[in-house]
Amino acid sequence: MPSDGDKRHPERPEYNVYRSRRGPFSRFRKPSIDSLKEKPRKKPAEVPYPVYSGQTPPDDRPDSRKRSRRKRPRLKWILFAVLGWFVLSVLAFGVSAQIQSMKLDGDARAALDGNPWLLPNAQNILVIGTDSRSPDTLEPGAAQEARCYEQQARGEAPQDGCAGARADTLMVVRGGGGQFRKLSIPRDSYAEIPGQGSQKINGAYAFGGAALQAETVSDFLGIAIDHVVIMNFEGFADFIDAIGGVKVDLPIALCADISGGEANGGWTIQLKQGSNTLDGQDALAYARTRKPSPCPGNAASAFSEGYDDLDRAAAQQRILNGIKGRLTSPLRLPYNFIKGPIIGWTAPKAFVSDLGFIAMPQLALSTAFSGSAEPDVLVPSGPGPDGSLEIPVEERQRAARKLEGG
Repeated sequence: MPSDGDKRHPERPEYNVYRSRRGPFSRFRKPSIDSLKEKPRKKPAEVPYPVYSGQTPPDDRPDSRKRSRRKRPRLKWILFAVLGWFVLSVLAFGVSAQIQSMKLDGDARAALDGNPWLLPNAQNILVIGTDSRSPDTLEPGAAQEARCYEQQARGEAPQDGCAGARADTLMVVRGGGGQFRKLSIPRDSYAEIPGQGSQKINGAYAFGGAALQAETVSDFLGIAIDHVVIMNFEGFADFIDAIGGVKVDLPIALCADISGGEANGGWTIQLKQGSNTLDGQDALAYARTRKPSPCPGNAASAFSEGYDDLDRAAAQQRILNGIKGRLTSPLRLPYNFIKGPIIGWTAPKAFVSDLGFIAMPQLALSTAFSGSAEPDVLVPSGPGPDGSLEIPVEERQRAARKLEGG
Protein backbone atom coordinates (compact mmCIF):
# COMPACT_ATOMS: atom_id res chain seq x y z
CA MET A 1 0.00 0.00 0.00
CA PRO A 2 1.29 3.54 -0.66
CA SER A 3 2.35 5.65 2.24
CA ASP A 4 0.45 8.67 3.41
CA GLY A 5 2.92 10.86 1.71
CA ASP A 6 2.43 9.38 -1.71
CA LYS A 7 0.52 11.44 -4.21
CA ARG A 8 -2.72 9.68 -5.27
CA HIS A 9 -4.26 9.82 -8.71
CA PRO A 10 -7.14 12.27 -8.53
CA GLU A 11 -9.52 10.16 -10.70
CA ARG A 12 -8.69 6.54 -9.74
CA PRO A 13 -9.61 5.28 -6.27
CA GLU A 14 -7.47 2.89 -4.27
CA TYR A 15 -8.21 -0.84 -4.83
CA ASN A 16 -7.77 -3.77 -2.50
CA VAL A 17 -7.76 -6.95 -4.61
CA TYR A 18 -8.38 -10.35 -3.01
CA ARG A 19 -8.68 -13.78 -4.62
CA SER A 20 -9.85 -16.77 -2.66
CA ARG A 21 -8.90 -19.39 -5.25
CA ARG A 22 -6.73 -19.46 -8.32
CA GLY A 23 -8.43 -20.48 -11.53
CA PRO A 24 -7.15 -23.54 -13.42
CA PHE A 25 -5.84 -21.40 -16.30
CA SER A 26 -4.68 -18.41 -14.28
CA ARG A 27 -1.01 -19.42 -14.51
CA PHE A 28 -1.13 -19.00 -18.29
CA ARG A 29 -2.82 -15.63 -18.19
CA LYS A 30 -1.17 -12.32 -17.39
CA PRO A 31 -2.63 -10.80 -14.23
CA SER A 32 -4.90 -7.84 -14.93
CA ILE A 33 -7.05 -5.75 -12.69
CA ASP A 34 -9.52 -5.25 -15.56
CA SER A 35 -10.39 -8.95 -15.56
CA LEU A 36 -11.62 -8.64 -12.01
CA LYS A 37 -14.20 -6.05 -12.82
CA GLU A 38 -17.74 -7.29 -12.21
CA LYS A 39 -19.53 -8.32 -15.38
CA PRO A 40 -23.18 -7.29 -15.83
CA ARG A 41 -25.48 -9.94 -14.55
CA LYS A 42 -28.61 -11.18 -16.24
CA LYS A 43 -31.84 -9.85 -14.80
CA PRO A 44 -33.34 -12.63 -12.74
CA ALA A 45 -36.79 -13.87 -13.70
CA GLU A 46 -39.67 -12.31 -11.79
CA VAL A 47 -40.62 -14.49 -8.89
CA PRO A 48 -44.14 -14.05 -7.51
CA TYR A 49 -44.45 -12.98 -3.98
CA PRO A 50 -44.56 -15.89 -1.55
CA VAL A 51 -48.00 -16.92 -0.40
CA TYR A 52 -48.26 -18.24 3.09
CA SER A 53 -51.11 -20.29 4.50
CA GLY A 54 -54.33 -18.23 4.79
CA GLN A 55 -53.01 -15.40 2.61
CA THR A 56 -53.77 -14.25 -0.94
CA PRO A 57 -51.47 -12.26 -3.24
CA PRO A 58 -52.06 -8.51 -3.03
CA ASP A 59 -53.70 -6.86 -6.08
CA ASP A 60 -50.68 -4.60 -6.63
CA ARG A 61 -48.26 -7.44 -7.39
CA PRO A 62 -46.70 -7.23 -10.87
CA ASP A 63 -48.26 -10.48 -12.20
CA SER A 64 -51.75 -9.48 -10.97
CA ARG A 65 -51.48 -6.08 -12.60
CA LYS A 66 -50.44 -7.62 -15.92
CA ARG A 67 -53.33 -10.09 -15.90
CA SER A 68 -55.87 -7.36 -15.12
CA ARG A 69 -54.47 -5.17 -17.92
CA ARG A 70 -54.85 -8.04 -20.38
CA LYS A 71 -58.46 -8.75 -19.35
CA ARG A 72 -59.77 -5.19 -19.35
CA PRO A 73 -59.46 -4.47 -23.11
CA ARG A 74 -60.92 -7.87 -23.97
CA LEU A 75 -63.91 -7.37 -21.66
CA LYS A 76 -64.41 -3.83 -22.97
CA TRP A 77 -64.70 -5.00 -26.59
CA ILE A 78 -67.08 -7.79 -25.62
CA LEU A 79 -69.33 -5.28 -23.86
CA PHE A 80 -69.20 -2.97 -26.89
CA ALA A 81 -70.17 -5.85 -29.17
CA VAL A 82 -73.12 -6.85 -26.96
CA LEU A 83 -74.34 -3.27 -26.72
CA GLY A 84 -73.98 -2.73 -30.46
CA TRP A 85 -75.95 -5.89 -31.26
CA PHE A 86 -78.72 -4.79 -28.90
CA VAL A 87 -78.86 -1.30 -30.42
CA LEU A 88 -79.01 -2.85 -33.91
CA SER A 89 -81.97 -5.00 -32.84
CA VAL A 90 -83.84 -2.01 -31.42
CA LEU A 91 -83.16 0.07 -34.52
CA ALA A 92 -84.36 -2.73 -36.80
CA PHE A 93 -87.55 -2.98 -34.75
CA GLY A 94 -88.16 0.78 -34.75
CA VAL A 95 -87.42 1.32 -38.44
CA SER A 96 -89.62 -1.62 -39.47
CA ALA A 97 -92.44 -0.33 -37.25
CA GLN A 98 -92.15 3.13 -38.81
CA ILE A 99 -92.36 1.68 -42.34
CA GLN A 100 -95.50 -0.27 -41.41
CA SER A 101 -97.09 2.78 -39.75
CA MET A 102 -96.78 4.75 -42.99
CA LYS A 103 -99.10 2.23 -44.67
CA LEU A 104 -102.08 2.92 -42.39
CA ASP A 105 -105.03 4.77 -43.89
CA GLY A 106 -105.13 8.48 -43.02
CA ASP A 107 -108.80 8.39 -41.97
CA ALA A 108 -108.04 5.59 -39.53
CA ARG A 109 -105.17 7.56 -38.04
CA ALA A 110 -107.40 10.63 -37.62
CA ALA A 111 -110.04 8.58 -35.77
CA LEU A 112 -107.65 7.59 -32.96
CA ASP A 113 -107.23 9.32 -29.60
CA GLY A 114 -103.79 8.12 -28.50
CA ASN A 115 -100.27 9.52 -28.24
CA PRO A 116 -96.88 7.85 -28.72
CA TRP A 117 -95.94 7.85 -25.02
CA LEU A 118 -96.97 4.35 -23.94
CA LEU A 119 -94.15 3.71 -21.49
CA PRO A 120 -95.52 5.96 -18.72
CA ASN A 121 -99.25 5.35 -19.27
CA ALA A 122 -101.45 2.53 -20.59
CA GLN A 123 -103.63 3.01 -23.68
CA ASN A 124 -106.27 1.01 -25.56
CA ILE A 125 -105.15 -0.70 -28.76
CA LEU A 126 -107.74 -2.20 -31.11
CA VAL A 127 -106.39 -5.35 -32.81
CA ILE A 128 -108.19 -6.23 -36.05
CA GLY A 129 -107.73 -9.41 -38.04
CA THR A 130 -109.60 -9.29 -41.32
CA ASP A 131 -110.88 -12.07 -43.58
CA SER A 132 -108.97 -10.46 -46.45
CA ARG A 133 -107.04 -12.92 -48.62
CA SER A 134 -104.32 -12.25 -51.18
CA PRO A 135 -105.43 -12.89 -54.79
CA ASP A 136 -102.52 -15.28 -55.39
CA THR A 137 -103.82 -17.79 -52.81
CA LEU A 138 -106.22 -20.67 -53.44
CA GLU A 139 -108.42 -19.74 -50.48
CA PRO A 140 -112.11 -19.03 -51.02
CA GLY A 141 -113.04 -15.35 -50.71
CA ALA A 142 -109.62 -14.05 -51.82
CA ALA A 143 -109.51 -10.51 -53.20
CA GLN A 144 -110.01 -10.31 -56.96
CA GLU A 145 -107.26 -7.74 -57.52
CA ALA A 146 -104.06 -6.80 -55.74
CA ARG A 147 -105.16 -3.16 -55.34
CA CYS A 148 -108.30 -4.31 -53.48
CA TYR A 149 -106.22 -6.47 -51.19
CA GLU A 150 -103.92 -3.51 -50.45
CA GLN A 151 -106.94 -1.36 -49.57
CA GLN A 152 -108.16 -3.93 -47.07
CA ALA A 153 -104.68 -4.42 -45.58
CA ARG A 154 -104.21 -0.66 -45.01
CA GLY A 155 -107.59 -0.24 -43.34
CA GLU A 156 -109.11 1.90 -46.09
CA ALA A 157 -112.82 2.13 -46.78
CA PRO A 158 -113.76 0.21 -49.95
CA GLN A 159 -113.52 2.30 -53.11
CA ASP A 160 -112.98 2.11 -56.88
CA GLY A 161 -115.15 -0.97 -57.23
CA CYS A 162 -113.37 -3.02 -54.55
CA ALA A 163 -115.39 -4.97 -52.00
CA GLY A 164 -114.77 -4.43 -48.33
CA ALA A 165 -113.47 -7.12 -45.96
CA ARG A 166 -115.07 -7.97 -42.64
CA ALA A 167 -113.20 -8.08 -39.36
CA ASP A 168 -112.40 -11.71 -38.55
CA THR A 169 -110.90 -10.88 -35.14
CA LEU A 170 -111.63 -8.00 -32.75
CA MET A 171 -109.60 -7.59 -29.59
CA VAL A 172 -108.83 -4.59 -27.39
CA VAL A 173 -105.42 -4.70 -25.70
CA ARG A 174 -104.66 -2.45 -22.75
CA GLY A 175 -100.92 -1.96 -23.21
CA GLY A 176 -98.23 0.37 -21.89
CA GLY A 177 -97.52 1.60 -18.39
CA GLY A 178 -96.57 -1.94 -17.33
CA GLN A 179 -100.00 -3.33 -18.25
CA PHE A 180 -101.00 -6.05 -20.70
CA ARG A 181 -104.70 -6.93 -20.52
CA LYS A 182 -106.87 -8.22 -23.34
CA LEU A 183 -110.58 -8.23 -24.13
CA SER A 184 -111.97 -10.19 -27.08
CA ILE A 185 -115.19 -9.15 -28.80
CA PRO A 186 -117.09 -11.91 -30.61
CA ARG A 187 -117.20 -10.91 -34.25
CA ASP A 188 -120.94 -11.58 -34.44
CA SER A 189 -121.81 -9.25 -31.55
CA TYR A 190 -124.89 -7.15 -32.30
CA ALA A 191 -123.86 -3.48 -32.33
CA GLU A 192 -124.83 -0.08 -33.67
CA ILE A 193 -122.58 0.88 -36.60
CA PRO A 194 -122.62 4.67 -37.21
CA GLY A 195 -124.42 5.39 -40.45
CA GLN A 196 -125.22 1.73 -41.09
CA GLY A 197 -127.72 0.78 -38.40
CA SER A 198 -127.50 -2.18 -36.00
CA GLN A 199 -125.93 -5.44 -37.21
CA LYS A 200 -122.92 -7.68 -36.59
CA ILE A 201 -120.08 -5.56 -35.27
CA ASN A 202 -117.49 -6.90 -37.73
CA GLY A 203 -119.42 -5.37 -40.63
CA ALA A 204 -118.05 -1.93 -39.72
CA TYR A 205 -114.71 -2.77 -41.35
CA ALA A 206 -116.41 -3.71 -44.62
CA PHE A 207 -118.29 -0.40 -44.71
CA GLY A 208 -115.66 2.10 -43.56
CA GLY A 209 -112.36 0.32 -42.90
CA ALA A 210 -110.37 0.70 -39.69
CA ALA A 211 -111.72 4.19 -38.94
CA LEU A 212 -115.34 3.05 -38.75
CA GLN A 213 -114.40 -0.14 -36.91
CA ALA A 214 -112.57 1.84 -34.22
CA GLU A 215 -115.51 4.21 -33.81
CA THR A 216 -117.97 1.33 -33.55
CA VAL A 217 -115.94 -0.51 -30.90
CA SER A 218 -115.45 2.71 -28.94
CA ASP A 219 -119.21 3.32 -28.81
CA PHE A 220 -119.92 -0.35 -28.08
CA LEU A 221 -117.66 -0.53 -25.01
CA GLY A 222 -117.81 3.11 -23.93
CA ILE A 223 -114.02 3.53 -24.01
CA ALA A 224 -111.54 5.48 -26.13
CA ILE A 225 -109.60 3.66 -28.83
CA ASP A 226 -106.10 5.13 -28.83
CA HIS A 227 -104.32 2.98 -31.41
CA VAL A 228 -105.15 0.40 -34.04
CA VAL A 229 -103.32 -2.72 -35.26
CA ILE A 230 -104.41 -4.52 -38.44
CA MET A 231 -103.00 -8.03 -38.56
CA ASN A 232 -101.24 -9.34 -41.65
CA PHE A 233 -101.58 -13.12 -41.83
CA GLU A 234 -98.41 -13.76 -43.85
CA GLY A 235 -96.32 -11.44 -41.69
CA PHE A 236 -97.84 -12.96 -38.54
CA ALA A 237 -96.73 -16.46 -39.52
CA ASP A 238 -93.21 -15.24 -40.39
CA PHE A 239 -92.92 -13.51 -37.02
CA ILE A 240 -93.95 -16.68 -35.15
CA ASP A 241 -91.30 -18.63 -37.05
CA ALA A 242 -88.66 -15.97 -36.28
CA ILE A 243 -89.13 -16.39 -32.51
CA GLY A 244 -89.00 -20.18 -32.79
CA GLY A 245 -92.74 -20.88 -32.57
CA VAL A 246 -95.08 -20.44 -29.61
CA LYS A 247 -96.26 -22.74 -26.84
CA VAL A 248 -99.97 -22.94 -26.05
CA ASP A 249 -101.88 -25.11 -23.59
CA LEU A 250 -105.12 -26.47 -25.02
CA PRO A 251 -107.92 -27.50 -22.66
CA ILE A 252 -109.04 -30.08 -25.23
CA ALA A 253 -107.74 -31.62 -28.46
CA LEU A 254 -108.45 -29.66 -31.62
CA CYS A 255 -108.39 -30.70 -35.29
CA ALA A 256 -109.52 -28.45 -38.11
CA ASP A 257 -109.39 -27.73 -41.84
CA ILE A 258 -109.01 -23.98 -42.39
CA SER A 259 -110.21 -22.44 -45.68
CA GLY A 260 -110.86 -25.82 -47.23
CA GLY A 261 -107.90 -27.60 -45.69
CA GLU A 262 -104.39 -28.17 -47.00
CA ALA A 263 -105.67 -29.85 -50.17
CA ASN A 264 -107.53 -26.68 -51.19
CA GLY A 265 -104.85 -24.10 -50.39
CA GLY A 266 -105.71 -23.72 -46.70
CA TRP A 267 -104.31 -25.39 -43.58
CA THR A 268 -104.97 -28.59 -41.69
CA ILE A 269 -104.04 -28.87 -38.00
CA GLN A 270 -104.16 -31.61 -35.36
CA LEU A 271 -103.42 -30.36 -31.84
CA LYS A 272 -103.37 -32.50 -28.72
CA GLN A 273 -104.76 -31.64 -25.31
CA GLY A 274 -102.14 -29.91 -23.15
CA SER A 275 -98.92 -28.24 -24.31
CA ASN A 276 -98.32 -27.72 -28.04
CA THR A 277 -95.50 -25.90 -29.81
CA LEU A 278 -96.86 -24.25 -32.95
CA ASP A 279 -94.98 -22.86 -35.92
CA GLY A 280 -96.25 -19.81 -37.78
CA GLN A 281 -98.78 -21.55 -40.03
CA ASP A 282 -100.17 -23.76 -37.25
CA ALA A 283 -100.49 -20.78 -34.89
CA LEU A 284 -102.35 -18.86 -37.57
CA ALA A 285 -104.64 -21.80 -38.29
CA TYR A 286 -105.36 -22.26 -34.58
CA ALA A 287 -106.22 -18.57 -34.19
CA ARG A 288 -108.62 -18.75 -37.17
CA THR A 289 -110.39 -22.02 -36.36
CA ARG A 290 -114.17 -21.68 -36.23
CA LYS A 291 -115.44 -25.17 -37.11
CA PRO A 292 -113.31 -28.06 -35.81
CA SER A 293 -113.10 -31.43 -37.51
CA PRO A 294 -113.17 -34.88 -35.84
CA CYS A 295 -109.81 -35.92 -34.37
CA PRO A 296 -108.42 -39.45 -34.75
CA GLY A 297 -109.45 -41.79 -31.94
CA ASN A 298 -112.33 -41.68 -29.49
CA ALA A 299 -110.96 -39.10 -27.01
CA ALA A 300 -112.90 -35.90 -26.40
CA SER A 301 -112.07 -33.06 -28.78
CA ALA A 302 -113.32 -29.60 -29.65
CA PHE A 303 -115.51 -31.16 -32.35
CA SER A 304 -117.31 -33.49 -29.94
CA GLU A 305 -117.56 -30.99 -27.09
CA GLY A 306 -118.60 -27.99 -29.18
CA TYR A 307 -116.57 -24.95 -30.22
CA ASP A 308 -117.81 -21.41 -30.72
CA ASP A 309 -116.61 -17.82 -31.10
CA LEU A 310 -115.83 -17.56 -27.39
CA ASP A 311 -113.40 -20.49 -27.63
CA ARG A 312 -111.92 -18.97 -30.76
CA ALA A 313 -111.36 -15.62 -29.01
CA ALA A 314 -109.69 -17.40 -26.08
CA ALA A 315 -107.44 -19.23 -28.55
CA GLN A 316 -106.28 -15.94 -30.03
CA GLN A 317 -105.41 -14.63 -26.59
CA ARG A 318 -103.43 -17.80 -25.87
CA ILE A 319 -101.39 -17.09 -28.99
CA LEU A 320 -100.63 -13.57 -27.74
CA ASN A 321 -99.61 -14.93 -24.34
CA GLY A 322 -97.43 -17.50 -26.10
CA ILE A 323 -95.67 -14.76 -28.08
CA LYS A 324 -95.09 -12.73 -24.93
CA GLY A 325 -93.75 -15.81 -23.14
CA ARG A 326 -91.30 -16.54 -25.94
CA LEU A 327 -89.95 -12.98 -25.94
CA THR A 328 -89.66 -12.55 -22.15
CA SER A 329 -88.63 -16.00 -20.89
CA PRO A 330 -85.10 -15.98 -19.35
CA LEU A 331 -84.45 -19.38 -20.96
CA ARG A 332 -85.05 -17.85 -24.39
CA LEU A 333 -82.71 -14.91 -23.79
CA PRO A 334 -79.67 -16.35 -25.68
CA TYR A 335 -81.82 -17.30 -28.70
CA ASN A 336 -83.64 -13.96 -28.77
CA PHE A 337 -80.36 -12.05 -28.41
CA ILE A 338 -78.63 -13.90 -31.25
CA LYS A 339 -81.62 -13.47 -33.58
CA GLY A 340 -82.43 -9.99 -32.24
CA PRO A 341 -82.11 -8.01 -35.50
CA ILE A 342 -84.12 -10.62 -37.43
CA ILE A 343 -86.88 -10.66 -34.81
CA GLY A 344 -86.83 -6.87 -34.60
CA TRP A 345 -87.20 -6.46 -38.35
CA THR A 346 -89.84 -9.21 -38.75
CA ALA A 347 -92.13 -8.43 -35.80
CA PRO A 348 -93.70 -5.16 -37.09
CA LYS A 349 -94.33 -6.77 -40.49
CA ALA A 350 -97.04 -8.86 -38.84
CA PHE A 351 -99.36 -5.84 -38.84
CA VAL A 352 -100.11 -2.34 -40.10
CA SER A 353 -100.46 0.15 -37.25
CA ASP A 354 -100.16 3.79 -36.26
CA LEU A 355 -97.55 2.70 -33.69
CA GLY A 356 -94.28 3.78 -35.24
CA PHE A 357 -90.61 4.30 -34.39
CA ILE A 358 -91.32 6.00 -31.05
CA ALA A 359 -94.39 4.19 -29.72
CA MET A 360 -93.74 0.58 -30.73
CA PRO A 361 -90.46 0.05 -28.78
CA GLN A 362 -92.12 1.60 -25.71
CA LEU A 363 -95.02 -0.84 -25.99
CA ALA A 364 -92.62 -3.77 -26.35
CA LEU A 365 -90.56 -2.69 -23.34
CA SER A 366 -93.63 -2.11 -21.17
CA THR A 367 -95.12 -5.46 -22.17
CA ALA A 368 -91.90 -7.27 -21.29
CA PHE A 369 -92.22 -6.19 -17.64
CA SER A 370 -95.97 -6.76 -17.31
CA GLY A 371 -97.90 -9.83 -16.28
CA SER A 372 -100.13 -11.89 -18.56
CA ALA A 373 -103.78 -11.63 -17.53
CA GLU A 374 -106.23 -14.47 -18.10
CA PRO A 375 -108.25 -14.28 -21.33
CA ASP A 376 -111.40 -12.16 -21.06
CA VAL A 377 -114.18 -12.51 -23.62
CA LEU A 378 -117.54 -10.75 -23.79
CA VAL A 379 -120.24 -13.27 -22.88
CA PRO A 380 -123.50 -13.01 -24.84
CA SER A 381 -126.86 -13.39 -23.16
CA GLY A 382 -128.31 -15.16 -26.19
CA PRO A 383 -128.82 -14.92 -29.94
CA GLY A 384 -129.62 -11.63 -31.60
CA PRO A 385 -131.15 -10.73 -34.97
CA ASP A 386 -129.79 -12.33 -38.17
CA GLY A 387 -127.57 -14.84 -36.40
CA SER A 388 -125.81 -12.25 -34.26
CA LEU A 389 -125.01 -12.43 -30.53
CA GLU A 390 -126.64 -10.15 -27.97
CA ILE A 391 -124.14 -8.64 -25.50
CA PRO A 392 -125.92 -6.95 -22.55
CA VAL A 393 -124.87 -3.41 -21.60
CA GLU A 394 -123.93 -4.63 -18.11
CA GLU A 395 -121.54 -7.20 -19.57
CA ARG A 396 -119.89 -4.59 -21.76
CA GLN A 397 -119.46 -2.23 -18.80
CA ARG A 398 -117.99 -5.00 -16.64
CA ALA A 399 -115.48 -5.91 -19.33
CA ALA A 400 -114.51 -2.26 -19.95
CA ARG A 401 -113.88 -1.66 -16.24
CA LYS A 402 -111.75 -4.80 -15.95
CA LEU A 403 -109.80 -3.87 -19.08
CA GLU A 404 -108.93 -0.43 -17.78
CA GLY A 405 -108.10 -1.64 -14.31
CA GLY A 406 -111.32 -0.55 -12.59
